[in-house]
Amino acid sequence: MEIEMTRRRYDKCSTEFGLWLRDQPEIDSGLGFVATNIDYVWLYRKTGKWMLIEEKRYERLMTYAQGAAFKVVDACAKSDENYMGFHFLRFERTSPEDGWMKLDGKLINKQDLIEFLRFEKPKEWYVGIRL
Repeated sequence: MEIEMTRRRYDKCSTEFGLWLRDQPEIDSGLGFVATNIDYVWLYRKTGKWMLIEEKRYERLMTYAQGAAFKVVDACAKSDENYMGFHFLRFERTSPEDGWMKLDGKLINKQDLIEFLRFEKPKEWYVGIRL
């Protein structure tokens, strides 16, 4: 079995600390350590409803390590009655304006996304992605 090593960033979307973390052999992902961020904690402060959203552009998927980390966070958050799930928003290109988008694997349109973010969709929309 090949051990996955910490991947270097191919873009400039990290902080100095994030770049530093990737350069420390003592905490390399090949040793089992995982660092990832959650793109959005979406909160409607008037009701207290909230959800977590991971965004990917250019048809990318979450990595196995991200899914494993998000699964832990999702399990902990489920004890909050206002938690509306962990969701995966995937864009063909970069946004709702320049191609298709999928929410938790389901093809949606811009109006669906707005209603979803307003917590106006049916309850089954907020189950979240199976991690």
